Amino acid sequence: MKKLAQQADRYELYEESVQNVEFEVSFYKKMFKRSANREAVSLREDFCASAKISVEWVKKSKFTKSYAVDLDKRVLDYAENVSSNDLTSEQKKRLHLIYGDSISYMSPKVDIVSACNFSYWVFKTRDKLKKYFKNTYKCLKKDGLFILDAFGGYEAHQELEERTKHKRFTYVWDQHSFNPVTNDLTCFIHFEFKDKSRINRAFKYEWRLWSLMEIKECLNESGFESVDFFMQGWDEKKNEETERFYKTKKCDADPGWLAYIIAKK
Repeated sequence: MKKLAQQADRYELYEESVQNVEFEVSFYKKMFKRSANREAVSLREDFCASAKISVEWVKKSKFTKSYAVDLDKRVLDYAENVSSNDLTSEQKKRLHLIYGDSISYMSPKVDIVSACNFSYWVFKTRDKLKKYFKNTYKCLKKDGLFILDAFGGYEAHQELEERTKHKRFTYVWDQHSFNPVTNDLTCFIHFEFKDKSRINRAFKYEWRLWSLMEIKECLNESGFESVDFFMQGWDEKKNEETERFYKTKKCDADPGWLAYIIAKK
């Protein structure tokens, strides 16, 4: 009999562990409506992986459309054959899966570009990061928004493992190595199961840990005039994170924090 790890789908486990696409799409739409005073219709999801955000986006109305961009053909195949299975044929026509490099791919102009799950941290120099930001700027409509996320706090500089228990498995976030000189960060995701089996290094990330101010400066230098930070809230009674993100220019020196960065064209 196969072990649970052998039966598991690592993309499905990832989505269950770290993604809440309903919240993310709702947050994007709310932020755009607040900024542009109209409904967002078009989304470009960079580094899309299984494209679950884009899939959720096209479900919202018969007018919404999305462009999901990734350099990995395997995840785009997964998006086409698995993630989009519950879409109607009409919805699938509005979901465009693009094999391409986000740093240079020129999509039609869209209302929102998103680069989340810290994916843009693959760019480790200011020149490459700004090249990506400048390309994004060109692909946005005149009132478009660029939405990114970031994490930090002093624990982000540490080599550590964090375990989160789910019903079927345990999610393991492994900050495997960190170089304080370059801010290079190597992370893995592992999945552990009740039968003691394990998917080791299901995902690997080699990033630069960028600070919020470095990101803001690069965005400004790439043409974005307005850049705001939205920090994740904390429930003191439950001692856990909330789904509330509040706009701020200052926050506590916490061990860990999560933020959205919203840049307006």
